[in-house]
Amino acid sequence: MALLGDLQWRHATKAYDPTKKVSKENIDKIVEAARLAPTSSGLQPFKVFVVESQAIKEKMVPGALNPDVMRDCSHVLVFAAWDEYTPERIDNVYDKTTEERGLPAGRFNAYTDKLKQMYGAQTAEQHFEHTARQTYIALGLALAQAAELRIDSTPAEGFSNEVVDQVLDLRAQGLKSVTLMYVGYGDKEKDWLAPMKKVRTAKADFVVEI
Repeated sequence: MALLGDLQWRHATKAYDPTKKVSKENIDKIVEAARLAPTSSGLQPFKVFVVESQAIKEKMVPGALNPDVMRDCSHVLVFAAWDEYTPERIDNVYDKTTEERGLPAGRFNAYTDKLKQMYGAQTAEQHFEHTARQTYIALGLALAQAAELRIDSTPAEGFSNEVVDQVLDLRAQGLKSVTLMYVGYGDKEKDWLAPMKKVRTAKADFVVEI
């Protein structure tokens, strides 16, 4: 029941107190929740950029749907996905897996060959559609971890990917921004959503039992 209580507590914070900062210890816990998220074939096809620098946040503000939130939050987490699957990226993941598990080299070759064949028949655009979806799993777990710590957060797609990609030089790293997560402590006077009742679709309308 603890997780359900955490989810009842959280909301998408609409205003942050710029004078309050989240400790590195707690940021590390939130990021670790994202790192431990399940991903397709265990490939973890994305990275999380932790932006604390006010100067960098200011560079990302243009194009933000809510620039004050980006500017005033403690940290911005940027979830950036691989721009495509490549044989090298797949091999790097599974070489590391076999090494850390003490397995013989090439233990997963039959499986990785299938992955390479499958992705080899797809376009880079199809690859990115898939890698981008993986970031949402990690984002959800990061939001839940923040809620457990009673740290406010806001998931965001309302920003200019072009601006964020340029500021963080993502394209040169074979990455594209997908989602943001603002993290910090809400300004209770300015956050208009904080006092409002949480509203969700009724269970009877949400769940279909067959």
